[in-house]
Amino acid sequence: QVQLVESGGGLAQPGDSLRLSCAASGRTFSRYTMAWFRQAPGKEREFVAGISWSGDNTYYTDSVKGRFTISRHNAKNTVYLQMDSLKPEDTAAYYCAGSMVGRIGRSRDEYPYWGQGNQVTVSS
Repeated sequence: QVQLVESGGGLAQPGDSLRLSCAASGRTFSRYTMAWFRQAPGKEREFVAGISWSGDNTYYTDSVKGRFTISRHNAKNTVYLQMDSLKPEDTAAYYCAGSMVGRIGRSRDEYPYWGQGNQVTVSS
């Protein structure tokens, strides 16, 4: 089992950058497929980006392609989400999630492990 703790959110202006981090406990982090989801008020939680256990494969939802980058450092038990060119529509609570399934799922039901969420607000 793994426990996840996000950090790095906050307030940004349109066009700014933020980096989210997700620190994982446990010695099996390197086996986990990791992902970032987000949930805006009144909306469903949606997939943002995912990364394979090795870091070799990544997948992004269309709305963040070219702006967001997911990465991981297995020796530090950490996964990151670099968010550039932020837009007001990126405002949401961001959650990291983990799964031992060997593919990058896009449904929240595929991820049994979740962080507590970290708010990102993009506003001028």
